[in-house]
Amino acid sequence: MKALICDEPGRLSLVERPIPVPGDGEVLVRIRRVGICGTDFHIFQGKHPFLQYPRVMGHELSGTVESAPTGGNLTHGQNVYIVPYLSCGKCIGCRRGFTNACQYIAVLGVHRDGGMAEFLSVPAGNVIPAGNASLDDAAMIEFLAIGAHGVKRGGISAQDRVLVVGSGPIGMSAIIFAKARGADVTVMDTRENRLAFARDSLGADHLLTANADAEAEAKKLTGGDFFDVVIDATGNAAAMQRGFGFIAHGGRYVLVSVVPTEITFSDPEFHKRETTLFASRNAQPDDFAEVVRQMDAGKVPTRALNTHRGPLSDGATLFKDWLRPEAGVIKAILEV
Repeated sequence: MKALICDEPGRLSLVERPIPVPGDGEVLVRIRRVGICGTDFHIFQGKHPFLQYPRVMGHELSGTVESAPTGGNLTHGQNVYIVPYLSCGKCIGCRRGFTNACQYIAVLGVHRDGGMAEFLSVPAGNVIPAGNASLDDAAMIEFLAIGAHGVKRGGISAQDRVLVVGSGPIGMSAIIFAKARGADVTVMDTRENRLAFARDSLGADHLLTANADAEAEAKKLTGGDFFDVVIDATGNAAAMQRGFGFIAHGGRYVLVSVVPTEITFSDPEFHKRETTLFASRNAQPDDFAEVVRQMDAGKVPTRALNTHRGPLSDGATLFKDWLRPEAGVIKAILEV
């Protein structure tokens, strides 16, 4: 089979590998679509802190069942998507249902080889029927589930005014699922084109430019109250720290972003507002199911999100092209 491997930062190679042989309880999936994530770009650029090269990337995956254990709900040729988080099932996180925060989690395409290949063998529990979703749409379920999980963590409802900071793909997902819950959503970013997309394609109610006047504008927009829930999806430590200043008294702050450094905040302000702080990591099975429900309901504009595509065989060239800011990539998909 063909596989696209990141040999070292900045170098991708299309190689031949044996088709994997499924182990007990595993499904062999013929990969059809691979969504490209910011994590993949970080791996390619050598910026991922927990990765050993060489690595086959790819964790936003859809395909068809090639072979499956007997007695299960999967059949040959069935369209499926893959949950890329391989959890141990035994640690305290798993025992409490937080499989997304397993102590020993292995993520496909990061901790072990992923799906930028023609075939992948995966535990049956991580292979989910795609239902009505097309292969293109199914390859976007994972990144959308991350935003859905952040919205769930924040307990967002129709009574909330929500600020989403950062309108990359994960921020866009948070916008989609906060709007699905009926919230009033404001989006803040430095990029005017992304703000316009959030308004025109995702239904954002208000826009804020992340400049020196943002706090004053937010105060004016909310009548001095600020926001019931702030979701940070910037991946920027300075922005994460600044976000504390946009939270209403009694409000919640959800950090979907993760950075390899410390962040700090004013303890007096944190206590004065009795802020609740949430980390949001990966996604859980019900988040994936929520994405599928909202896709079926027509609430996820997948065609607008999928801006770029190309074949796996051209992946080495495409990666370099898609990294350019002027390329305007929101979500790119490799076709296998």
